[in-house]
Amino acid sequence: MTPADRGAPDPHRSGPVATGTEPSATRPRPRSGGVRTGTRAAIAAPHLRTDRWWLAPAATAAGLLAFVVYSTWRAFANADYYAAPYVSPFYSPCLAENCAPMRAGPNWELFGSWWGISPAIIILIFPLGFRLTCYYYRKAYYRGFWAAPPACAVAEPHGKYTGETRFPLILQNVHRYFFYAAVPVAGILTYDTVLAFRDEHYAWGHMGLGTLVFLVNIALIWAYTISCHSCRHIVGGKLKHFSKHPVRYRMWRAVGRLNARHMQLAWASLLSVALADLYVYLVASGVLDDPRFF
Repeated sequence: MTPADRGAPDPHRSGPVATGTEPSATRPRPRSGGVRTGTRAAIAAPHLRTDRWWLAPAATAAGLLAFVVYSTWRAFANADYYAAPYVSPFYSPCLAENCAPMRAGPNWELFGSWWGISPAIIILIFPLGFRLTCYYYRKAYYRGFWAAPPACAVAEPHGKYTGETRFPLILQNVHRYFFYAAVPVAGILTYDTVLAFRDEHYAWGHMGLGTLVFLVNIALIWAYTISCHSCRHIVGGKLKHFSKHPVRYRMWRAVGRLNARHMQLAWASLLSVALADLYVYLVASGVLDDPRFF
């Protein structure tokens, strides 16, 4: 008697094996489009997750949207961005002729009088471009705004997937070049932090609450910048033998440890740069007096 005679599958015969996931005449087929095609497991529900998976993308979208609204308002305000000795990180370095004069500050009038709008628009292109093309932020706003996909094991609603192979997403590949531009900007913000150890009369040896705000901000900005995947590749990439490059290996290990916290550093530095700008705005507009520690 053969296995087929006994009602059992014959291991020597080819053909599909029943797994309980094949579409049947009585089982509803998945919706078409995207991953919900006929080749998908015949599950009627869009996904099998029962937790509150939507909280993370919703919170991410809300946080990023709040920063976009705030930074857009402050960038186009063109006012209350300098209160000696503090300058908003959104406006530094100031490259237009219509900048507020900052004594010993990064006031470089590379753009003449023809530039009539806010000077923050010039410099914000580089740090925002660096963050916009950042590997973590790409994941964050892809999930938060485009639902591509909204969460793990939750199918995206799009009809097809092309990744970052077409315009405009293919421009994400310029991330490394934005990293090169972000490093000198971070260096200039470090210089601004040093200048914050002056008082309102530009006398050295003083420290206010704003100085502390600037110190925290620049530490987080450098930590986020150095933890970038591009920085990690620049430090230790293209090395065939780490043993022959001990210094670069140690640097690569150090950057790798920061890289493991890249998401946390991305959010912390985003919050700190907004708070630093807000603090300067409150002091410059007269809402807040800068307390002095010494």
